[in-house]
Order: sequence, then C-alpha cells, then structure tokens
Amino acid sequence: MSFVFPQPNRVAADARRAEALRRRVSRLNSPAFPHAAIIALFLLAFHAHAETVLFRNATIHTVTGPVIPNGSILVTDGRIAEVGENIKNARKRADKVVRLNKAHVYPGLISASTSLGLVEVNALRQTRDYREVGSHTPDVFSWVSVNPDSELIPVARANGISHFLAVPQGGTVPGVSGLMATDGWTVEDMAAKPLAALHLNWPGMTISATSNRKPAEQQKQDKEQVQKIDEFFSQAESYAKAKRATPRDRFRPVPAWEPMIPFLKGEAPIIIHAYQLATIKSAVEWAAGRGYKNVIVAGGRDAWRTAKLLAKHKTPVIYEATFDDPGRDTDPYNIQYKAPELLRQAGVKVVISLGTGSFGASNLRNLPYVAAQSIAHGLPEADALRAITLHPAEILGVGDRLGSIEPGKEATFFAADGDIFDIRSHVKRMWISGKEVSLETRHTRLFEKYQARPKPD
Repeated sequence: MSFVFPQPNRVAADARRAEALRRRVSRLNSPAFPHAAIIALFLLAFHAHAETVLFRNATIHTVTGPVIPNGSILVTDGRIAEVGENIKNARKRADKVVRLNKAHVYPGLISASTSLGLVEVNALRQTRDYREVGSHTPDVFSWVSVNPDSELIPVARANGISHFLAVPQGGTVPGVSGLMATDGWTVEDMAAKPLAALHLNWPGMTISATSNRKPAEQQKQDKEQVQKIDEFFSQAESYAKAKRATPRDRFRPVPAWEPMIPFLKGEAPIIIHAYQLATIKSAVEWAAGRGYKNVIVAGGRDAWRTAKLLAKHKTPVIYEATFDDPGRDTDPYNIQYKAPELLRQAGVKVVISLGTGSFGASNLRNLPYVAAQSIAHGLPEADALRAITLHPAEILGVGDRLGSIEPGKEATFFAADGDIFDIRSHVKRMWISGKEVSLETRHTRLFEKYQARPKPD
C-alpha cells in the first residue's frame, strides 16, 4: 500500500479536458485559420453538448419508490434526468434510444466491505496487498493499491456490482478505504470517493463458538488495547485543535495525523470492525463516549443481540455473517439468516456484505444471493435491495449520487432478465455514470474458448 494524499479523479479529469480544449483552440489562432474564432466557438459548443439517452420498455426498481412497469429513464450527460412510465416528449429529446425489452433495471449494487482489488489468489502472498506494517497507520490509503486489472473485478461487475469499498486489514487502525467503481483504466478513474472511511479493528475480534466470557488475563489485555485506542484518538484530536489554532504559514502538517481530521469531524464515517456481543457493545459505547456520531459497525455477527443499543445511537451495521456458524450452541441454526430482519425491526440501518474473509473477493459476485438468504428468513425484499444499494451509498456519504434510480443521480444501473435475487437471472447490460461497460469476464472468455474447441475425430 502507498502513503499518498488522494485527489478526486473528477477534478483531474475536468482539468485535463479543459487543457486539451484550450490547446485545440490555441492552435487555431494562426494565419492558416482566418476563421479561428468561429471554429473555436463550434468546438466549445460541441464539447458542451450533453448526449441524452432514453432507456425504455423496462421494469424499473427505483429503490426509493414503487416498481415502475414498462418504465423509461431519460439520461443526460451521465445523470438521470427523469424516470417514469410516460416521460413527456422523451423520444424527441433523446439523441439515442435504448430498448430494454421488458428487462428488470436495478441500480448498481454496492459492496460496503470487501478485499476486492486488493487480493487475487488468497493462497499466494504475491497477490495480496491489503495489509501494511504497523498497528496504527491512518495514513495508508487502500484504494491506491487496488489492481485495476484484477480478474475478479469484471466477475463482480458481471453480476450487477458497480461499486465496492476496498478495506485495509491488519493492525488496530489499518488505514483509510476508498469507494471504487468496478470500471476504469486506473485507480484514479475508478475512485468514486477516495476518502470514504477510516477503519478501526476493535480488540477481542476472535470469534468464540461457545461464550463471550474471556479469561481475566485476556480481559486485562483487551482493556489495555482500548486505552491505547483512546490515547491515539485523543492525540489526533489534539493535533486537529493545534492546526485550527495555528496560522497556516506557521503550521507544519504531520502526514500521519492529517488523514484523521475529516473522520474526527464526522465528515466521513469511522468503520469499527467488531463481531462478538462484548466487542460490539464496547465499541458503540466508546464511540458515544467520545461524541463520534458518524460510526458504523462492520462484521456484526452478534449485532442482533444488542440491536436496541445500536438503534439508540443510530449506528448502522454492515452485516457480514450471513453464512457464519451461530455464535453459541444455544442459538437457532438460522439465526444468522434472520439477523438482518431482527436489526431492521429494531430500527437499525442494515447493509449486507460478504466481508474481507478468505474468499471475500472471489465470492463477491454472490452478493445478491446473500441478501436473498435473509429474504427467505423474513427480511422484506424491498429492504434487502436497499441493503445492497441505497443503504451502503448513504452510510458512505454518496447517497446523493448512487444507490437508487431517481432524477439527479448518476446513471449507474443494470438490466437483468429477471429478479436479481433469483440465481437463475442474468445481468445482460450495465451502465456506470451513463457509460455502458463490458460484461466480459475470464469465465465468459474460457466458455467461448472451449465452445469453439475442435471436435474429436
């Protein structure tokens, strides 16, 4: 992983386009082009023209509203302009019409916790880049280590996943994650929100299959670790105060502390990874005691046991334990399937993910089926869809851009030939920010290769 300060890719892209246009116009200011001003105006008008595309004849799952049968989506310059059954003068306003032939259209799915892009083959150390040396490294940005050429990214994209949070691992404060799109030539192209979340691994994360009780020595060690976390955040707050109180020309920034500032202010979330009941309660109470409002619990195997506390502090849960074994031999066999519904009933915002386990990256394509397992055990389908679209967008601070199909948001959606929660359905086409992306994967290439193999004599 690298120690750099990321810049939003959109600003850089806009600057490159503006510079390219300036050069094109300046080349026209010569005797060879007597009508340079007219041609320059033409180029400016051409550059400013925003293509309008009409997507029609689809069943649209808006997420924030009712399902629209035989609906249309009008997209201008990569953003949704209108959605509905009858958009006024839609065909006349559109430069291009895309007929979806009654396909089911969903917003791009978002994985809020994964190692996608940071690991290729988990058994090979050379393909793993999700861990940095040290226990407290907030100046590590995991998104810059994402491999744009990973074979696993197109596989996830082919099943509707448009964005993912690349999570750093190891140590107590392993670093800062970025929200990435599943399409792009470079990490700068892929970065939808570089400073998306600060990660904190809470002590006592070892999952016990029998009890939450620990030996006295272990309890003492956990207490000492929590004290170290407290001291670390207190030092970060002192640094932020010193920066505010010192004139800019006299202040010397410290790279190790600078990335902490937006998270201390609550401008972006702190994701605390905790699984057991004791660790979840300890983490939530610690955050509340320090006055941190923008906090998320990830993992959350036992979150259903302390749902009221989570709801009280308005703490969302990124639930990663759907296919984990029950935490205790007295728990019902299906409690992990039912947990998202129990959390929802208590008023907790639930996000469903696969986490960063051994096969978290390669199995990310199964995200809709993980959510479907909770549907089968009580979670309403509409809430399950929100748990993998709108809710992750909201908790990561991009709910105004992603997570639903409604005017003003990016045109990021896909068309499937059936219900996305049905394993028999297939994603047929996909658009990210209005651009259609390829659904080719290593799987499809191998399928086509061996379909064309010579027949035996």
